[in-house]
Amino acid sequence: MASLCGRLAVNAVRRNVSNTIFRAYASNKVTLGDPLEHATGLEKRELLAKAAGNPNPFDLRVIKQGPGTRERPTEIPSAFDARIVGCICEEEAAYVNWMWLYKGQPKRCECGHWYTLVHKAPV
Repeated sequence: MASLCGRLAVNAVRRNVSNTIFRAYASNKVTLGDPLEHATGLEKRELLAKAAGNPNPFDLRVIKQGPGTRERPTEIPSAFDARIVGCICEEEAAYVNWMWLYKGQPKRCECGHWYTLVHKAPV
């Protein structure tokens, strides 16, 4: 019986302490300020690019396929000599066909679309 009373007392104290701490934080209305002030590294570069008007700073959006022929391949921008590209060959496909593109070497996907890498200056 004594251990049960002891556990009840400890639980009551725990509950009151956590509620008191929560009320102290809620009454002070602590704010962290602008996220740009706290960001570092890639996150900061992304926030700065978005603030400058570039909604796609890392070129991660889906690129609409062009004609995709050997004479007029779909152009994929990159600041590097190689880039990995995914092709959804069929509209109902449940997988993505991934391939490496290299500068100056057009590449054909299994579905027949052609891709080529074009230089884009880094942001």
